[in-house]
Amino acid sequence: MRKADLISKISDKTGIPKVDVLVTLETMFKEIKSTLSNGENLYIRGFGSFIIKKRAAKIGRNIKKNVAVAIPEHFIPAFKPAKEFVHEIKTSSNIKEIPKLEDENDG
Repeated sequence: MRKADLISKISDKTGIPKVDVLVTLETMFKEIKSTLSNGENLYIRGFGSFIIKKRAAKIGRNIKKNVAVAIPEHFIPAFKPAKEFVHEIKTSSNIKEIPKLEDENDG
């Protein structure tokens, strides 16, 4: 499912125009990014947490040049699903196998 599909589904279920759903979703995404950029975690009860993880400094390798590269410590965004969310996915009878992304087949 892509963002456009999600917008259509929400619009169909709620009766809210697609444009309004799009604005709401975009605003939500911007607020999540802004919150994490400010160094804060975001907790949504029953859904999950958007958190910041610290990656330690390490030495990586540039395989093409066969050179060691120092990678400084940095922070990355991560999502940790809530227990209810995980339980719902684990107990779902609709999931038969892991779906492949459409982009993986294009290469």
